[in-house]
Amino acid sequence: MATLLIFCLGLLTFAFEGIICIVMAAPIGLFFAWLGYLIGYEIVRSKTVSPSVVAILLIVSMPVISGFEYVQSRSDKEQLSTVTTRIIIKASPEAVWKNVIQFPQLSPPSELIFNAGIAYPINAKIDGVGVGAIRRCNFSTGSFIEPITVWQQPHLLKFDVDEQPETMKELSFYDLHPNHIHGYFISKHGQFNINRLKNGSTLLEGTTWYYNKIKPVAYWNIWCDFIIHKIHERVLAHIKVEAEKAA
Repeated sequence: MATLLIFCLGLLTFAFEGIICIVMAAPIGLFFAWLGYLIGYEIVRSKTVSPSVVAILLIVSMPVISGFEYVQSRSDKEQLSTVTTRIIIKASPEAVWKNVIQFPQLSPPSELIFNAGIAYPINAKIDGVGVGAIRRCNFSTGSFIEPITVWQQPHLLKFDVDEQPETMKELSFYDLHPNHIHGYFISKHGQFNINRLKNGSTLLEGTTWYYNKIKPVAYWNIWCDFIIHKIHERVLAHIKVEAEKAA
């Protein structure tokens, strides 16, 4: 654990990573450090394995593991993941629709994950009406450019993502822009689904489709899903306030 701590301090000191990314990677890093310790301890305790054999195995293992990762990365197929968040709004679908296609400035975030550097939505603007219109969802790090692909007023708005900003602003002593915040999380499509409920309220569903290229995918998808839900909740809660105010 001390070795891992020194390694992480080195990442911060020499401007390889920021604090938030190290915290997010900590659970899997701690697990593999502990697993390596157990394997090493059993080797040291063993009377049948000589230190020279262990040293040779360790030296050979590095290029073997790197080659395996390279082959696996070329054979892996990108998997499109989906996150959907729902909210009930005491307003008509028409009132909700007006605040879905664009919405005014949101208040500063109170969530720890956004204050720690993860990009968060600020407002949304739209140029045009109907299919082909361009929606700009402005985040703390830049803008998502979203051409509209489905316009079924006031029930369904669907769009692609042509451009997206950096996924986060690293917490660091330096102005960091590491590779993993460019092209590793890719937002592909989004939609807002609006349905009138029997009691007169409206069910609003926000959905995002994305690719995650950071390995191991199963672990990092947990973080991606959590962050996207938080982004959805921030936007949907704001739409709810604005629509109910108008109603």
